[in-house]
Amino acid sequence: MEQAVAECAGLLGAVAEREWEGVRAGRLEWDCRETAVHIAGCLLAYAGQLAGPEQDGYSPFELSMEETSGNADVLRVIGTTGALLAAAIRTAPRHVRAFHPYPFRSANREGFAAMGVVEVLLHTHDIAEGLGVSYEPAPELCDFVLGRIFPHVQPGPAPWPTLLWATGRGELEGRTPLTEWRWNNNLVIDAERITLQGVTPAAATDLSTVGDGGFEWIEGGPVEGTRVGAGLMYKQYEDGVHRPEWTMYVLVRREDERAIGAMGFHGVPDGAGRVEVGYDLVDGARGHGYATEALRALTGWALDRPEVRTVVANVERGNTPSQNVLARAGFTQVAEDPEHLTYELRVPGEG
Repeated sequence: MEQAVAECAGLLGAVAEREWEGVRAGRLEWDCRETAVHIAGCLLAYAGQLAGPEQDGYSPFELSMEETSGNADVLRVIGTTGALLAAAIRTAPRHVRAFHPYPFRSANREGFAAMGVVEVLLHTHDIAEGLGVSYEPAPELCDFVLGRIFPHVQPGPAPWPTLLWATGRGELEGRTPLTEWRWNNNLVIDAERITLQGVTPAAATDLSTVGDGGFEWIEGGPVEGTRVGAGLMYKQYEDGVHRPEWTMYVLVRREDERAIGAMGFHGVPDGAGRVEVGYDLVDGARGHGYATEALRALTGWALDRPEVRTVVANVERGNTPSQNVLARAGFTQVAEDPEHLTYELRVPGEG
């Protein structure tokens, strides 16, 4: 956050003496002055949402500049509100989520950080374009944003042109220009004792190697199956076939906010409405019913979607505990081969 704001202030500070009012900011309907005030307002709003934390809507306040303030004053306020958001991000516990409408009505501290950074990057670009000055932010800032709130966007040859394309501000070879876009914060599905927290591409990259994905794990985690699944998810992201909801979820225990395993889909539902699910737990979390509880929550969410008719799971013949989890979650065995048993759970009334 601090780096994005510093780059914005450095670039626009050099042209603060020029006339911003009445000069259209890039493709926006706002002028450059309005756009700069909008940046400050967004940073303040996000800080308020996360610090609250607000759960049901936007906190009912807005930023107002004094009538006599100049362009340099607006940049000072961008610095101040950026610092407020950075402080809110640093002090918010990892599990805290606050209201934001797109697309699942909440975001965690990483989501608010990414939203704040992208507001600064994009609108600095808009103002710079309006004033006729060159601007290209640090690649790591663009990577940070793309890997957290643009999971549906296939990586491009360079992060800044990809972000501009993804937000309707530029063209990218081989891709249709966009006229509408939204970012995507990760989905969280609630169960009784745990939450299923959607894994972002950035977290998947970390989990697939030796990292923790930003989660605090119980001893022994994450297990190898989680790392393999994270690697497969990131490959889907690189190939442009990853869809945020049909992803891996880390299972986080409410009592201590520690991760105990992972569960998720192998891909999007097929044309027949079938989607496959898989899961694993850290050894220390087994035998407490967590997998059953998580599977019921995840399959319940999936079967409520109009594009899903059947959830499928394939289990090794010798994996009796996993077979018992499926049975307790309502699955029925429907097929077998020499190595695996296939279970299904259908939309009620279609079985």
